[in-house]
Amino acid sequence: MKRVLITGAGSYVGGRVRERLEREAEKFQVEELDVQDPSWREFDFSGYDCVYHVAGIAHVSTDPSMEPLYMAVNRDLTIEVGKKAKAAGVPQLLFMSSAIVYGDSDPCDVFRPITKETPVSPSNFYGLSKVEAEIGLMELCDSAFKVAILRCPMIYGPSCKGNFPTLVKLARIMPVFPDIENRRSMLYVGNLAELVVRLMESGQGGLFLPQNAEWSSTPKLVKALAAAQGKRIALVSVFNPAVKLLFGKTNAFMKAFGNLYYDQADSDSHLGYQRFGLEESAYDSVHPGGMA
Repeated sequence: MKRVLITGAGSYVGGRVRERLEREAEKFQVEELDVQDPSWREFDFSGYDCVYHVAGIAHVSTDPSMEPLYMAVNRDLTIEVGKKAKAAGVPQLLFMSSAIVYGDSDPCDVFRPITKETPVSPSNFYGLSKVEAEIGLMELCDSAFKVAILRCPMIYGPSCKGNFPTLVKLARIMPVFPDIENRRSMLYVGNLAELVVRLMESGQGGLFLPQNAEWSSTPKLVKALAAAQGKRIALVSVFNPAVKLLFGKTNAFMKAFGNLYYDQADSDSHLGYQRFGLEESAYDSVHPGGMA
């Protein structure tokens, strides 16, 4: 049996991963540690086989006054957890990084897949805090301490936060939606949990660019969310030129219709974690627990 410590008690991703691990109670023993409380530094990490570090500030802020906090939590705390885990003899640490390390989305007419060789290019201090955390952790690596870096794209699933609930609402109330072609790497939280299980079983480290088995697009996702809610939504392209002209350079348009996607060859699909497709994961996202 492997003992797993999730640092980041109460987190969305950590909670879903814990649920998945506990379905195999004969293989995994899971505990959570709240690292917001300074007393975590007195916690004994020895005896654990893996630390899954999910604690961090997840949303993007443009407020310059927030930069020290992002660096303290996303970078300094991460490295401190890594050092403590290594000193205690923990053989593996999994770190939740982000696709944000590659910068902003490309325009919808620029198709440029991200590979494991693509250099990082953070465009804000959130991305920079993740990059510097990765660097600090990789400096700790040796034959006895493996670090797995998971640069996750947009994670979605039931009760998630961020922009996803807005898309669920739009899919429910809008009769039509712009059919603007774009490519997005997305990761259903159930597929992420499967990847974490497989990495813990193998004990390996390295860089991972996880995503669902297929690229998605904003119109395709909205249509799947509408269907999951028993609604029909028409995807129309007749207004695309006007939409692009009026809104194409806005931040909201880039978030909705920009391109940010991983090369499928670098998604480590051989690990067998991409169990759930878009339609069934969309259904689970609006009907939690309804997926077989």
